[in-house]
Amino acid sequence: MNGKKASKVYYKMDYESPLGRLTLASDGDALVGLWLPGQKYFEATVTGAVTKTKELSVFRVVKAWLDRYFAGEEPDISSLSLAPEGTPFRQEVWKILCQIPYGETITYGEIARQVAEKMDKPGMSPQAVGGAVGHNPISIIIPCHRVVGTDGRLTGYAGGIPAKVWLLKNEKVDLRRLTNPANRFMNF
Repeated sequence: MNGKKASKVYYKMDYESPLGRLTLASDGDALVGLWLPGQKYFEATVTGAVTKTKELSVFRVVKAWLDRYFAGEEPDISSLSLAPEGTPFRQEVWKILCQIPYGETITYGEIARQVAEKMDKPGMSPQAVGGAVGHNPISIIIPCHRVVGTDGRLTGYAGGIPAKVWLLKNEKVDLRRLTNPANRFMNF
């Protein structure tokens, strides 16, 4: 060996959804990414060579999960092999996101409180949590769309507020208690 680190190989495929063409990425064993069209940080965690394929078993399982989700069912996150890449802090935030029940929301402040408790700290910044939520590389499945501002504002979704509203409506969240600071997309 020449001492150089081998580059990671990733696989990706497209999935047609009611929100447009989603991009799925895998390391061959687990899902490492799921992005909406035009999403911030699109494919940011995919740092190696990428091969397009539909033949991976992980993609078949994720596609079936997404089919059920978009049909209005409540598929279980634990049935999927997920491996999002991120710092330990982001990983902790994403674990909390995975615990938000289908059809419910949580605030950035509540996530900050939970992270501080797990890390044995006196407090945690909701803005830092917002950064971790925004960098979630597995949208929809790791449900960052379920996070709202303390006062019920629909804020901070890397896939865009219209997509966040669509996902929450799909989960039958009572949107009447939520607001949008720009007064757009309020036609719930």
